[in-house]
Amino acid sequence: MRDPQVVSEPQEPWIGLRGRIGVVIPATNISVEYDCQRLTIPGITWHFGRFPVDHTDLSTDADFERFLEGIRPTIADAVADLMSAEMTCIMMGMSSETFWGGLQGNAEFLAAVQRQIGALGLTTGANAMVDALNRFDAKRIAVLTPYQPVGDQQVRNFFGESGFEIRRLKGLRCRSATSIAHVPRGDVIRTVLKELDGDDIDAIIQVGTNLSTCDFFPTIEQMVGKPCIPINVATAWHAVRSLGVNDRIVGRGRLFEEF
Repeated sequence: MRDPQVVSEPQEPWIGLRGRIGVVIPATNISVEYDCQRLTIPGITWHFGRFPVDHTDLSTDADFERFLEGIRPTIADAVADLMSAEMTCIMMGMSSETFWGGLQGNAEFLAAVQRQIGALGLTTGANAMVDALNRFDAKRIAVLTPYQPVGDQQVRNFFGESGFEIRRLKGLRCRSATSIAHVPRGDVIRTVLKELDGDDIDAIIQVGTNLSTCDFFPTIEQMVGKPCIPINVATAWHAVRSLGVNDRIVGRGRLFEEF
């Protein structure tokens, strides 16, 4: 006689018991996955959804805008794919689109994604960075970007409208969406120390999610004695904290250590 088949009652998946974070990234991005994989938190899992990028040239302002116009219609498909895997939070792993149009543009972007995901929590780089800076009570900031001037201006507009004073901003003017990930670490460190740091600023931030700085910004932070916040760390922190998970991570910067 065969044993009767045992059918378990439906229950919450044991994978990601404390949170399954769906991370939306451009197909050209390799740094968001790299950075998230270095943030090991028991019970938190990261799940990545990519959207296609047809135009990767960023060498001029016009190319930069064409890049953004091309990705906007494709983001929703990546979100839909992640939603089918029962995410508990959605994190946007690209930043330029979240700064575009200042506060109004960011609000419109948030509203469009929120309509798609319903009541799920939503984290963007722009909002996460504002929350992070406010935790440190930082108002005067220096900013590192990989963007062309048109992108830098959008960053200036967003943070200015959000109540921050950008004392210095350095755009690396990367020529393609993929080349952002290949900027030498030494170039980034020299730029931060020689061109961005100063006694007149409260914090240094880095935007552009394909530029990974999570491995060495914590060291720079200790050298300059002020918060140095990578956007990938800020978005991951914001997403994790939105789930009510308050574990502290040592070695990835003051944001995860203190808040």
